[in-house]
Amino acid sequence: MKIRGVQQVKYTRARLIYNPTSGREEVRRRLPAILQRLERGGIETSCHATEGAGDATYAASEAVRRGFDLVIAAGGDGTLNEVVSGLVGHERRPRLGILPLGTTNDFARAHGIPRQWTGACDLIVRGFTRPVDVGMAGDKYFINIAGGGSLTELTYEVPSKLKTMVGQLAYYMKGLEKITRLHPVRMKITANGLDQPIDEELMLFLIANSSSVAGFERLAPDASTSDGLFDVIALRKCNLAEFIRLVTMVMRGESVFNDPHCIFFQSDRIVVESPDRVQLNLDGEFGGMLPCTFSLLPSHLDVIMDERGQSSYHYGAGGRIAGSKRKQDADGEDEDGDNGKDEDGEMDVPDDERNDSWRLER
Repeated sequence: MKIRGVQQVKYTRARLIYNPTSGREEVRRRLPAILQRLERGGIETSCHATEGAGDATYAASEAVRRGFDLVIAAGGDGTLNEVVSGLVGHERRPRLGILPLGTTNDFARAHGIPRQWTGACDLIVRGFTRPVDVGMAGDKYFINIAGGGSLTELTYEVPSKLKTMVGQLAYYMKGLEKITRLHPVRMKITANGLDQPIDEELMLFLIANSSSVAGFERLAPDASTSDGLFDVIALRKCNLAEFIRLVTMVMRGESVFNDPHCIFFQSDRIVVESPDRVQLNLDGEFGGMLPCTFSLLPSHLDVIMDERGQSSYHYGAGGRIAGSKRKQDADGEDEDGDNGKDEDGEMDVPDDERNDSWRLER
């Protein structure tokens, strides 16, 4: 029965799965405003707060079973990994939205999903999606990066409380602690497209699905989540001085593609073995041990992202750098009442967020 004068609105049913400790606990503080902004955009949203490892995977799988149209992952790369892992095993998979409220947000960075929560909500409301590849590491999943070797364990060894207190600085503190213990490990890498296996001592290997790796956009600049291929980077044995030189180049945004210590190739299937004990990192979380086979599920998830795929860590949701820094209240309204937009209706990006292109992790 229709009531005269009342417009019938069709709402999208969404399940928001959030990590309350991510990104200095921003999502916990912003939750009422986030829900209100999504509701105004026609997205009726219920929530699930994660309580421990694996909980986001269970919640995402349960959201599929309950028939939600959209699942939103709010947190860092680790939360996103768990949500993806809960979606991929189902025949009917809802669209995936992302509120990148962690410390690094690699996948969001590579796909134009704004770090500013208001812009990310507006992007979800607009609802433009693209299918993306999902990586498999044995029977586990990753959407952005897999790796092993020196320093790749940093992201999951830093305590969550320390990240909440000091943010990005926590990773540098841990890195300085471990850098003097760097050592190469014998590894054998076999892959489709390689003429012969790589069998030598390596410092580390990275298998990139997107162009943002640990917050750096020049390590695998041509990597894409829609090309059906991984971009693989392996670092040959080197001394501490050489390692620091290469890391410094990456932090400056310089390419190391032609450096003799680095090996680059593309493949859709990679097998990595080692006689030593080598831990795996999947999207910033512990992913088991070598040996492991890495493969792709092509175009497996429909993810809401920026239509142009521009990096939101340099641009606003509308795709252009906007003006001055704004102060927003808990309802998402800023001090001049324009919802964080400039005179042209574009999303403003605060100065301190524009310079975050070097950040790492969850």
